[in-house]
Amino acid sequence: MLLDASESQLVLIDFQARLMPAIFEGSQVLGNAVRLAQMAQVMQVPVWGTEQNPEKLGPNAAELRGLCRKTLAKMHFSAVAEGLADWLRPPVRATGGNARSLPKHLQKPQVETPDRPTLVLAGCEAHVCLLQTALELIEQEFDVWVVTDACGSRTDRNRDAAFDRLASAGAELVTTEMVAFEWMRTADHPAFRELQALIK
Repeated sequence: MLLDASESQLVLIDFQARLMPAIFEGSQVLGNAVRLAQMAQVMQVPVWGTEQNPEKLGPNAAELRGLCRKTLAKMHFSAVAEGLADWLRPPVRATGGNARSLPKHLQKPQVETPDRPTLVLAGCEAHVCLLQTALELIEQEFDVWVVTDACGSRTDRNRDAAFDRLASAGAELVTTEMVAFEWMRTADHPAFRELQALIK
């Protein structure tokens, strides 16, 4: 199974400027997150951000925040608890009816499926906010792909433990370059040179 750009959304979790200096290999992690967001824009993949307790930890790094459609301020470690899944699903469409329609209490509830059910996640800290958000998104039946080289924790042990747990829960583990080349699929893609320049 390969990533499909037309079915993908990118979620960037808590890349806050005050937090990043404490993250193991933080500058590389942030650099890959910025590349992901730039690639997503080229490929017309929606980009969303979250910020943990921004009153205390401040906003996401400016170069990243500007690439997000919207940024969710949160206090829960899982962004799902603060309404992230609602952002990721299409708006509910009103259903039309006529005089012959069944009364509302007899109609089957309509289950909305996301137009873009594949979620590409990156963020900090991998073993806390990223992990809890990803696990709850999997529970809500999204396809979750975690970009390992764009995730970080204060220690590599915590980061790696998160990856083990995510893989066991059904998340796909990928890298920034894997995302780029799977979104393009071919060297003939019109965005090939632009994405290749971002990767190098």
